[in-house]
Amino acid sequence: MVADGPVDLHLLAQVTETSPTAMQALLAEMADGYAADDRGFMLVNVAGGYRYQSHPELTAYVERFVLEGQSARLSSAALETLAIVAYKQPISRAQVASIRGVNVDGVVRTLEQRGYIAEIARDPGPGQAVLFGTTALFLERMGLASLDDLPPVADFVPGADVVEALEVGLRIDVDEPDVAVEPDPTEGSEPYRPGTGIDLDDQG
Repeated sequence: MVADGPVDLHLLAQVTETSPTAMQALLAEMADGYAADDRGFMLVNVAGGYRYQSHPELTAYVERFVLEGQSARLSSAALETLAIVAYKQPISRAQVASIRGVNVDGVVRTLEQRGYIAEIARDPGPGQAVLFGTTALFLERMGLASLDDLPPVADFVPGADVVEALEVGLRIDVDEPDVAVEPDPTEGSEPYRPGTGIDLDDQG
């Protein structure tokens, strides 16, 4: 209750003078007990430690309380960049920019300031570019015990049938004109007939 983040299993065992194995069994028993009693909170293992958190079924009420009067949310660009770092780490700023197709300097600085990503290595190649990776805070906010718990990328990639349907829908027939041709307003008009003294095109 007094920790400001997930608490490591071994630290809990040390503080309570219990073996890690016994502590892990006790924590599992506590978690099962809270679930059986249908409590509004849970004891979960995230970011390499244990913490109490609200039950997912109460998300709407928690969001209403926490987000009231706040607007500091990550932009779509920041979320896209964070997802790329999470799945491709370690990755350089230039590599992220190459994937997104836009400059990401500002977005990367924002994610660093929020504590979601950090410098974790240097590229051994020319220039020794800084390589970024996600932090423990990222795991904590995502509710993940480790990066292995990230959903597979394949879950977000459309199947071959969807890609084919999109290609068919976007395909342009080169034989069809792109712009409709306006009909000639004079086409079909009765031509000028010599000897009549009347030019049909000059009639008012």
